[in-house]
Amino acid sequence: MSSPSSLDALIEALRCLPGVGPKSAQRMAYHLLQRDQRGAARLAGALGHALEVLRHCTRCNSFCEDEVCARCANPRRDQGLLCVVEMPADLAMLEQTHSYHGLYYVLMGRLSPLDGVGPRELGLEKLLARAADGRVQEVILATNFTNEGEATAHMISELLQPRGIRVSRIARGIPVGGELEHTDTGTIAQALVERRPV
Repeated sequence: MSSPSSLDALIEALRCLPGVGPKSAQRMAYHLLQRDQRGAARLAGALGHALEVLRHCTRCNSFCEDEVCARCANPRRDQGLLCVVEMPADLAMLEQTHSYHGLYYVLMGRLSPLDGVGPRELGLEKLLARAADGRVQEVILATNFTNEGEATAHMISELLQPRGIRVSRIARGIPVGGELEHTDTGTIAQALVERRPV
């Protein structure tokens, strides 16, 4: 006997989440239906509401409910610094450090030719217009240190430097509290290359 089509639809819908395969989706569906119907209703309501009210900030491209997000509208943030990140989660991590007080631009992805993501899909022309608004003095590239993140940072740098905009890249190296014997050789090599005077 096959399961009800609405259950199959729920399981298939849960599979759109990253890292969720068929078995995990099935467990989640059964849990929500059998053990946490109130939580399922909350999840459905929150997702529906988010889809209705969230949009992209016209300045940083992150998610917000207004045309311009509160961070971009904050006059206390340094208007001369623009940090480029891949995803809103990366922005959130940088904010948690409490060490950066400039503005951001969220790409909502990274260059990945194998996945069909090129400069047009990333909307790099919008970033270029934002960086050339007359207030930005430095663009900090904080894309991930993956092949795709490096390619993205390189392309953005190549597009911005001819426009006279200072471009920098976040540093790589040994993590705070890290020990050399437990660090991979690539990270140690990069830390040596990017060493600085003390």
